[in-house]
Amino acid sequence: MSAAPRDRGALARRNQRILSVMLVLALGMLGMAYAGVPLYEMFCKATGFGGTTQVATTAPGRVIERTVLVRFDANRDGNLPWKFEPLQREVRVRLGEEKLVFYRATNLSQRPIVGTATYNVNPDLAGLWFNKVQCFCFTEQLLMPGESVDMPVTFFVDPDMAKEHKYDKVREITLSYTFFEAKTDRAKALLEKARKPAPPSVGQAPSDGAQGDKRKGG
Repeated sequence: MSAAPRDRGALARRNQRILSVMLVLALGMLGMAYAGVPLYEMFCKATGFGGTTQVATTAPGRVIERTVLVRFDANRDGNLPWKFEPLQREVRVRLGEEKLVFYRATNLSQRPIVGTATYNVNPDLAGLWFNKVQCFCFTEQLLMPGESVDMPVTFFVDPDMAKEHKYDKVREITLSYTFFEAKTDRAKALLEKARKPAPPSVGQAPSDGAQGDKRKGG
């Protein structure tokens, strides 16, 4: 056998190895791209990076004397025709104390809208210690035309923050929300359900008017 066929065979095998490596790298990069968002979210929740707050099922059951002033901020996307505001501008809480506050959202449009809220705290480093037990931001919110709803937030600031001296200067925390119109599959399902007429109650004749909502109407 001449040298030329052997060289061509070696070259083909080398090209095949290069192609295989490139394919593995491409698949790996694609996998990292898909995993990037959840991995980033996990990192933010674990470290409080960017003011990302924590989620807790209950308060720690330990309250200390140190206090912080918590301010409340409300924003909305310019394309969302809602009014959104905190019912309290600020509260002072002791570390470990569970606190309940409310935000109010009002749909100023003539159509049902599903909104979703992003959130963070400032200063960013306080995110590691700011815990939410209950929050309207955990789920998407459906508001009918003219409807207004008071939405709860239950939170506490972890008393263990007092053990870290680098947080001694954290005396004020601002909790900020921004509402956007939701476009998810769940939001579409909520809107579809909202547009369907409610069936009449047992023993009640159908009527042209819709049943009243327990929440505030415009």
